[in-house]
Amino acid sequence: MLLLVGLGNPGTQYARNRHNVGFMAVETISDRYRFAPWRRRFQGRSAEGAVDGDKILALEPATFMNLSGQAVGEAMRFFKLTPGDIVVYHDDLDLAAGRVKVKRGGGHGGHNGLRSIDAHIGADYWRVRIGIGHPGDKDLVSGYVLHDFAKADEVWLPPLLQALAEALPLLVARDDNGYNSRVALLTRPPRNNPRNTNDPEPSHGV
Repeated sequence: MLLLVGLGNPGTQYARNRHNVGFMAVETISDRYRFAPWRRRFQGRSAEGAVDGDKILALEPATFMNLSGQAVGEAMRFFKLTPGDIVVYHDDLDLAAGRVKVKRGGGHGGHNGLRSIDAHIGADYWRVRIGIGHPGDKDLVSGYVLHDFAKADEVWLPPLLQALAEALPLLVARDDNGYNSRVALLTRPPRNNPRNTNDPEPSHGV
């Protein structure tokens, strides 16, 4: 079994915040693989489903970001999981907007949601780091992450969320390198097709 945790803050006022991209990711996964309806559980809301025959539980903590570890720890203990069975989707200021990296273990990088999870279950879980870019000044970070994605982000955000869902079977198989590569391929901008050399030259005459 795999526990997919999306990080964010509960409430409609936060739904489109950059800090809630983890919620967006697991909701996209739930929709794509037709998980059971969401229900209140584990100090949050969860939805059950399966991917390639493996049972999956998607979880959105309702504890607010800074206490996310409470919900994750409760679900992990209930299902007798290990940290290696847990994948956390979260925003990352240190990655360019639209970039994704997957790794197991490591530090929290100042992310309060990860800090809370580390305190409750340790650091040896999988992280899907979703780049949201940086405002350029550390004093602007709080307002930046708690602000909605800009209209310009709609160019890359929906395709990225779909790519995270489409590539999920690779992560279920614990193939993090394959997952990284597949997401990168799915979100690569299309190349401009060069003009066919057999096409007639445009006429510039009168």
